[in-house]
Amino acid sequence: MKLKTKDSNTETDILNAAEVIFQRKGLDGARMQEIADEAGINKALLHYYFRSKQLLFETVFHKAFSLIAPQIKAILDDNSSIDDKIKNFTNNYIAFISEHPYLPNFIFQELNRNTDFISKVQKTIGFPTIDKFKKQLEREVKKGTIIPIKAEQLFINILALNIFPFLAKPLIKSITNTDENTFNHLMEERKTEVSNFIINAIKRK
Repeated sequence: MKLKTKDSNTETDILNAAEVIFQRKGLDGARMQEIADEAGINKALLHYYFRSKQLLFETVFHKAFSLIAPQIKAILDDNSSIDDKIKNFTNNYIAFISEHPYLPNFIFQELNRNTDFISKVQKTIGFPTIDKFKKQLEREVKKGTIIPIKAEQLFINILALNIFPFLAKPLIKSITNTDENTFNHLMEERKTEVSNFIINAIKRK
């Protein structure tokens, strides 16, 4: 009897459909039948490729993470200035999350439910670290160009200012009385607003 083989085109269609549904409804709200319908296949075939919604979501996440992680690592590890690192990180991160807005919520949900999740992600090739960034920052602090600040604190500030608007999107839209287009425009502005704010905050006056 001939065994069934998985078709790469069908798998790609499923991952693309899953991203659409997860983006629209999140992990908890998404249904496998919806993903199958979006991909134009039946539910049985979907389960042949991905036996569970969780496995499918993790595959979608790893696919997306593999696109941004090498960019972040390259920015943190290259020989550019601290200013340029902050600008490039902010620009790339906001652009990426704007295209994958479901990821921040998923990460926090997954970290709360599955403490081993980040350990699995860390084993991904190209997972970024702040080691080189930390040494570079320490040199700049010693030279007196930047105020004394730990690399960990600076990185947290960069990450928080970039990620929070996406996590708090409904709240921000309500309080500021903005629609979807206005919110997206605000996020585009933050590519420069955030980097300028951080750079001005750490520069030695």
